[in-house]
Amino acid sequence: MSLGRHKYEEQGELWTATDKLVQGPSSPFYGKLNEILREEQFDSYVESICAEYYAEDMGRPGIPPGVYFRMLMVGYFERIVSERGIAWRCADSLSLRRFLGFGLDEETPEHSSLCRIRQRFSLELHEEVFGWVLSVLARRGLIDGKTLGVDSTTLEANAALRSLVRRDTGEGYEDYLRRLLKEEQGIEDPTRSEIAKFDRKRKKKGSNDEWENPHDPDAHITKMKSGGTDMGHKVDQAVDLGGHGAVLGMTLHGGARGDTQCLPETLQAAQQQLDALGCDPEAAKKMHAKPGSEVVADKGYHSNETAKRLEDEGRRTYISEPERRGKRNWEDKHREQKAVYANRRRIRGERGKRLLRKRGELLERPFEHYLDAGGMRRTYLRGHRKIMKRLLVHVAGFNLGLLMRTIVGYGTPRQYAEAASAAISALLGLLARLWTGEFRFGRIPAPTRPFSPEVSAPRLAAYRRPPRATCSTAC
Repeated sequence: MSLGRHKYEEQGELWTATDKLVQGPSSPFYGKLNEILREEQFDSYVESICAEYYAEDMGRPGIPPGVYFRMLMVGYFERIVSERGIAWRCADSLSLRRFLGFGLDEETPEHSSLCRIRQRFSLELHEEVFGWVLSVLARRGLIDGKTLGVDSTTLEANAALRSLVRRDTGEGYEDYLRRLLKEEQGIEDPTRSEIAKFDRKRKKKGSNDEWENPHDPDAHITKMKSGGTDMGHKVDQAVDLGGHGAVLGMTLHGGARGDTQCLPETLQAAQQQLDALGCDPEAAKKMHAKPGSEVVADKGYHSNETAKRLEDEGRRTYISEPERRGKRNWEDKHREQKAVYANRRRIRGERGKRLLRKRGELLERPFEHYLDAGGMRRTYLRGHRKIMKRLLVHVAGFNLGLLMRTIVGYGTPRQYAEAASAAISALLGLLARLWTGEFRFGRIPAPTRPFSPEVSAPRLAAYRRPPRATCSTAC
């Protein structure tokens, strides 16, 4: 084979026949996903619910809503967090062009169009698309709905601590320290070293009640998963523990908000989705008769009020109880005591232990998929409504990945490609061993006898090496 050399030409052929265009290999994953969306009539559904956002008889044709939601799902499947990166990837990949329905002579949407459509569509519309994906999973028997597992994690906000301002006066952190030095120590113009020395001696340096970020007021000063302190948000999710681990509902809060405060909103969001699934006769047949009747959570969600409120709602709780010292005072708290003791009895049973073990498996996995591997651990949007729009479609892609895992065995195109390359490598290795003669077909050897110390001791003594001769000092 001769060396191919690059041809430096000013301009190639102006016209190229369609049958001569280079056709790259298509992605089986996206092809199968498009078949599912086509069977479930995804495009007609989103066009019907998005019709009110478009004019009927004026303006040029806009980007189809199905293309917009597909591009946001590509952000999860391809692990791209920015909309600019999603637009570039869709324009560059032939497989993604087929997935979106664009030919080689058509221009794919730009990132500015994605941003404009996201601003135009409401948060409730994105929630409807998220619920539609859950209905597809329910009709295919992937949602049970009885047991809900709740867990939370933090997201790094697109805001910096150095941009904090006082809620009352609006002054920055350094200006605030200068004013304190002037009032307490009488220093008119302190240096940066004096300001730093004064700041190190202060005990409480930042509180969300006193400070806010002007660029993202919804972000809170909080301790991140990495251990440091930064501006962040908190994602609270409800996962179906009785099924395949689909995310049934999620809410977004400030990073410093407590777990017990987030729990009612998260359960309400999940219950609304379960009630909507119950209206579908085909989906209701494959779901549990009492959806959302059990709640499983870690010890961060445990409190007297939480246990009593969930018991009043008719839910059985399996919430880990934190260790407390001393005897508790249950005076005038008989209902709370009854709910806490009932929860304690359940988590010590066999079913409670099994659900708590399942919680560690199915609750952490979605965070790893759509936050760490999916690229949403750090947000580039500001404001809870904007972040939730992107996050809902991102999690909808994760739920579709669960369906794809049951059909093709893999939940993302990268997993599919890695498995295919591993299978090809194994096949090539087997062929190489056959060619070199290292691997030969023959009779399977009989199983060896079990080890017995009485029988094997004489054999081991026969094959034992004699002690090594040592050289004396006379040598």
